[in-house]
Parts: sequence; C-alpha cells; structure tokens
Amino acid sequence: MTEHTTPGLTSRGLGSGAGDSGARATATSHLSGDRPLVRALAAATAALLAVDAFVHVTDARLYDSITTSTVSEGTLFRVEALVALVVAIALLIEPRPAVWAIAAVVAASAAAAVLLFTYVDVGALGPLPDMYEPTWALSGKAVSAIAEIAATVLALAGLTLTLRGDRREVT
Repeated sequence: MTEHTTPGLTSRGLGSGAGDSGARATATSHLSGDRPLVRALAAATAALLAVDAFVHVTDARLYDSITTSTVSEGTLFRVEALVALVVAIALLIEPRPAVWAIAAVVAASAAAAVLLFTYVDVGALGPLPDMYEPTWALSGKAVSAIAEIAATVLALAGLTLTLRGDRREVT
C-alpha cells in the first residue's frame, strides 16, 4: 500500500502523540492497494471505448443522409466517437472517480441509444433525426453495442473501486 505523509495529521487524527508538534499522518494513496486492478480496468475500459469510437467514426459517413435541419446522424456518430476517445484517454491518464463516472455515462448512453433505436421507432426527437434501425446486420453495430455494454460494466466497477479507496483514506 502506498502512503503519503501530511504534516499535522495521523491515521488517528491530529497529531501523533507525545512530543509530536507537526506530526505526520499517513493517508493511503488515491488508488491504494487496488491500483493495479484499477489501472487494468482503466486500460480495458479505454480499449472498449476506443472500439466504440472506431466503429462510430468509421460508420458515420453511412448516416450523413439521415438528417434534420439541425444535425445529421453521421454528425452524432462523430461526436460520440470524439467523446468516447477523449474519455478513454482521460481514463488512461488519471482514473479518478469523476472520470469513471463520465466513462460510465458515455458508455451507458451509447448502449441505451443503440438498443432503443434498434427496438423502438421513436421517430425524430426534437433536433435529432429519426434513428430507428431495426437490425443488427449492419457493419460494426453489434461489436459497438457489446463494447459499450462491457465498458459500462467495467466503468462502474472502476468507479466502485476508486470510491472504496477514497473511503479508506477518510477512515
């Protein structure tokens, strides 16, 4: 377990006892003993988000003709790809709780969208075009959906581990 020292604090509170006037405290590091597991989850989640991004950016051109006066489905695919890629990089740099939460939201929202628009014809939603596509036979669609669902699960696991590590720092 990695420990950091902070003047004036100990694991039992302020000061460390007799004769200690600027005591040192030990606080477990942000990722503590779970660091290798958290890093592995971050790498796996980032890889799954990269798969999602690749599929979306590759297939975006196929959806440029599905549009409203505001935005095309191809543009939405490109935005999804960019966001997934940025979050993947953020996870690799610093897998903190906020980044894990964003990764879970990005992956879950993408998975929810593909499932919704495959099974339900909701029509156009405000400025969004009608994205109903009742098939899994299209290139990359199933791979992307699987990656999004798996990334959601792993991001939630990473979030849980980092929050648990943060709680250990406080106690």
